[in-house]
Amino acid sequence: MKDLDQQILKFEYDKNFKNEDFYISKSNQAVFDILERWPKWEKNFLNISGEKFSGKTHLVSIFIKKFKGIKLEANSFSEIYLKDIKTHQNIILENLNENINEKLIYTLFNIIEQENKYLIVTSLKPIVNLNFQLTDLKSRTKNFLLQNIDKPDDELIYALILKNLSDRQISLDKKLIDYIIKRIDRSYGKIFDFIYKIDQMSLKKKKSINFELIRNTLEE
Repeated sequence: MKDLDQQILKFEYDKNFKNEDFYISKSNQAVFDILERWPKWEKNFLNISGEKFSGKTHLVSIFIKKFKGIKLEANSFSEIYLKDIKTHQNIILENLNENINEKLIYTLFNIIEQENKYLIVTSLKPIVNLNFQLTDLKSRTKNFLLQNIDKPDDELIYALILKNLSDRQISLDKKLIDYIIKRIDRSYGKIFDFIYKIDQMSLKKKKSINFELIRNTLEE
């Protein structure tokens, strides 16, 4: 592999890594920008949706580090947390889905509104598309600003592959990365799965990553 190519690529793409190696591209720029604009939001409720591994948790972690707050898991949310949020201005509720205590979540929404706090909810799909049974809760979802992390574009796929392989001490020629981008599914999960598999296959076969190894991994 050409170390020079790796160095050039790394220099070129590092410029868009912001805050703990989060890479900004067209796919996530809008979400990053609205978080940076806090508290100048039109509403106090924000929903960030996107597929698994799209960077939702990374983004809200950056937000908390900069603006402070508390981060809670929707599936384990209980009444005790209603007391905990009293001392925080920003509340993050991660991985909201239909399998939650709807009355408790509705109570949380009421507290946010009554006490003029800010709530960021992350979910796989937009909160307005979650099929809640409680009518009042479903109605409250309309109060959210909606931001979706789009499927990764070429630039982001490039950066994700480069960064994750670099973390594994693997250097790849630009031609190999271009080959991967043209053939890999545009899914965050598929990208990270590919990186894991190509690393494992390279170790197992005790050979450097080449076109053949990449092609076999993509076909699996």
